[in-house]
Amino acid sequence: MEKYTPQREFADRRLKVSGARTYFYVNEAQCEKNMETFINCIDAVSGFGVDATYGTGFAAIKMTALGRPQLLMQLSETIARTRQYFHKVTGTCGGAVISSDISSDVFKARFNASLVCCFRQEAIGPVDNEAVQKWLDNMTYDKKGLIHLFSWSGLIDTNMLLQDVFRVPNLVTGKMEPLISTLTKEEEEMFKNMMRRLHTIFQYAQERDVRVMVDAEQTYFQPAISRLTMELMKKYNTEKAIVFNTYQCYLKNTYNDLVLDLEQCYRQKFFFGCKLVRGAYMEQERLRAEALGYEDPINPSFDATSEMYHRCLLEALQKIKKNKEDGCPTKIAIMVASHNEDTVRFTIRNMKQFGVQPEDRLICFGQLLGMCDHISLPLGAMLSLRPH
Repeated sequence: MEKYTPQREFADRRLKVSGARTYFYVNEAQCEKNMETFINCIDAVSGFGVDATYGTGFAAIKMTALGRPQLLMQLSETIARTRQYFHKVTGTCGGAVISSDISSDVFKARFNASLVCCFRQEAIGPVDNEAVQKWLDNMTYDKKGLIHLFSWSGLIDTNMLLQDVFRVPNLVTGKMEPLISTLTKEEEEMFKNMMRRLHTIFQYAQERDVRVMVDAEQTYFQPAISRLTMELMKKYNTEKAIVFNTYQCYLKNTYNDLVLDLEQCYRQKFFFGCKLVRGAYMEQERLRAEALGYEDPINPSFDATSEMYHRCLLEALQKIKKNKEDGCPTKIAIMVASHNEDTVRFTIRNMKQFGVQPEDRLICFGQLLGMCDHISLPLGAMLSLRPH
C-alpha cells in the first residue's frame, strides 16, 4: 500500500506544515525525555493549592514523540490490510468490522467450508488447526457481533508481540500468516517502549486528574494513533474521560470514524473523550496524495470542512442528550478546539438546544493564548478559563 510506505520526498514531515509541532525520531533516550516533558506538563496543568484545576485542566501529547513513527505507519498499513481481509472473508463491501454486526461464526463457517480458490484451485479443509481455533477464540466481540478481529488489549498491555497479534488464516491453505511486515526484535522492543511511555503518561494523568488529548497527525499515521488511543480510553476512561482522541474535520472520513468510535465506547462501556479540530496538515496531505496517486483525503472546501465539524459536534451532542436522559450524563466529553467564530456560536446555540449547561462541564472550548482573544475572553466570562 503506497500510502503507508515511507517516501524520501516526504521524509521531512515539516513540509508545508506551519501549524503543528513535528517530532523526529532520534533515539529511545530522546523519547524518554519527551515523555518526561509531557509529565511535567501534566503537573503544570494540575497545579497546587489555589492554582489547582481539580480535574478541569487539559494537557496534549503527540504519539510520534514517544516512539519511532515508522512503527505507527506499519501499524496503520496493517489496519488497512485487516479491513481488506475482513471484507474478503465476509463478502461485505466497505465499512468497518464493528459496524458489520457479523459474528465469529461467519469466520468459522468460511474456514470449515470446502471453498475453492479461483486462482489456485485449492480447497480449504476443515479447521482442526489449533492456531486457527485460538485465533477465532481471541476475536473481540459482544452479543451484537464482532468489535475487533484481534486482541488489541493484549497489544496495549504489551503481553503480545505485534507479529503474534496480527496473524490471520490464509484463505487458501488455512495456515496462519502475518498481516504486518516483518519486524526485528529491536523494532518489537521499540513498540513496547512506546506503549510503556503512553501508559506512564496516562497513569500519571489519572492520578493527577488531568485530561490528556492525543493529537491527530498525518493520515499515514492516524489509523494507528486513533486505534491505540481508543484502546487506552478503554483502559483509563473507566470513571471519567481522561484520554481524548482528536478528530480532524478536514478529512472526508472523520464523521464515520467518530461514529464508529462512539459505537465502541458504548459497546465496551467506557467514557469517551473527543477533541474536534479542523486540521493542520492539509497542504502536505494533498501534495503527498497527488504524488503517490491515492485519493485526496481532504474535504474539497472550507465550507465542507465546517459542515463536517458541525456534523460531528451534533452527533456528540445528540449522544450527550441521550446519556442525560438515561442517567449517565458524563459518558462523553468534548473539546471544541476552534478559532472560528461561527463554530463557537454554533456550539453555544446547540448546547442550549440539546440541554447541555456550562455547569455540566461536558463541553470545553480551546484556543491558543493570544491568537483569538476576542473569542476566548467572552467565552471565559460566560463559562470559565482553565489552563491547557
